Amino acid sequence: MKRFCFLALVCLAIISCNKDIEGCTDSSAVNYNSDANQDDGSCQYFEGGEIVTNPGAGVTFNGYTYTSIVLGNGQEWMAENLRTTTYANGDPIPNVTDADQWDDLTTGAWAHYNHDSQYENPYGKLYNWYTVNDPRNVCPTGWHVPTDDEWTVLIDYLGGELVAGSKMKSTGTQYWYGPVSNPVSSPNTDATNESGFSALPGGFRLKTGAFSSIGSYAGWWSSTEYYSDNAWNRNLSYSSGLVSRSSHNSRKRNGYSVRCLRD
Repeated sequence: MKRFCFLALVCLAIISCNKDIEGCTDSSAVNYNSDANQDDGSCQYFEGGEIVTNPGAGVTFNGYTYTSIVLGNGQEWMAENLRTTTYANGDPIPNVTDADQWDDLTTGAWAHYNHDSQYENPYGKLYNWYTVNDPRNVCPTGWHVPTDDEWTVLIDYLGGELVAGSKMKSTGTQYWYGPVSNPVSSPNTDATNESGFSALPGGFRLKTGAFSSIGSYAGWWSSTEYYSDNAWNRNLSYSSGLVSRSSHNSRKRNGYSVRCLRD
């Protein structure tokens, strides 16, 4: 009887330890943390508690070569903001400078911040969501604009919304310099760029055509619609390591940066 009870306890322990791995549906979930309580089929990734990142193959698109990173969760992200003027099939994306025209758009368009090309390097271009949603693909062939769920996979791998931004933001104050109208003593709080994502604060363009927050905020589209006039995006701030997820401020006619994810 004692032998049977002992064997039963061992079996229960094995089942308990393996439950999380069996519940994870992502084949790239190597080095899985079996202490995590994952009952919903989602995956968590750990490598000795450290973020794993390696240089990716990158990609050349529309005359520019982008660097990329490969994370321990299997995702390969561009390590720079998109700056293309064409879709993957070569069709041009209009550069719309007129504010009224920008506000009326229901098709794709891009703009430099404040219509000044000096901001393209290093911040890239700003695109409305209609560019992201175009079937011609604003990203290179073999890449795509990440869904809201794919952004979540990245954020979870980096430790969750409260700390992931620290690991995504490029370090230093050359590009993260805080609000121009209200300089601060620590304009790039908690930045470590541990992931190699090298996030830069490209600011955004409002649906009214006005520009805001270069040097202070970074925002990227997801391909996921929220409802008729809104879509999900992710944002970083100069003042914290938080990653925020937004839809109510994400009008499709706003202009945000774009990062591409390999298929």
